[in-house]
Amino acid sequence: MKAKKHPNLQVEKHSGTFFVAGLAFILALSYIAIEWKSFAKATPKAQNGIALISIDEEVPITLQQLPEPPKPIIKSPAIITIKEDDVEVPESIINLPESTDDLTELDYTAIETLAVEEEEEVSFIAVEDAPIFPGCEGATDKKACFQEMMLKHIKKTFKYPETAIDMQLQGKVHVLFTIDKGGYITNIKMRGPHELLEKEAARIMSKLPTMQPGKQRGRPVKVPFSIPINFKLQ
Repeated sequence: MKAKKHPNLQVEKHSGTFFVAGLAFILALSYIAIEWKSFAKATPKAQNGIALISIDEEVPITLQQLPEPPKPIIKSPAIITIKEDDVEVPESIINLPESTDDLTELDYTAIETLAVEEEEEVSFIAVEDAPIFPGCEGATDKKACFQEMMLKHIKKTFKYPETAIDMQLQGKVHVLFTIDKGGYITNIKMRGPHELLEKEAARIMSKLPTMQPGKQRGRPVKVPFSIPINFKLQ
């Protein structure tokens, strides 16, 4: 369809009026747009229906001058004055004789030394000369002879206590004694299963004869000796 132009319409006649009106309208829109942006920036956005207002205030910065720390007080060291003593100290002068002939000879007094006899005790195994049991004087191995004669003495002297037999007591009694410097049997000790057996062992040891004492480096010494005695019922 082709548009028809109205015969009485004169567009060119009112073109200036339209131009001025359009320009005014554009300026008005521009002003409104600028004012709207400024208002949008100035108005804080609402969060959850509550308007948040932020105020930025410039806080003036004040510089405070701190007082200077006090300077440390340095004490000057005390000056010690040494005063010379006016008192004169006489010098000690020792006059030595010109020759050794004038020296007095020292008188040395003889000091008598008392020999203290040590109480030595040497075991039967370590002693140089074992105690000699009567009857072993001519034996080559006196230690072996001593032990042999000791067993013979126990078998000969042994007697089982009747009360121990009735009580069926038996066991081993360990006996320890010492042959002193005089050859006597001393310091007898027993340890066994019952007192009756210990008493019999002590009785056997008390019947031992006097012996020749053991010697170490040619001197008499104490020699301990131990032996077990077995009490057994048959």
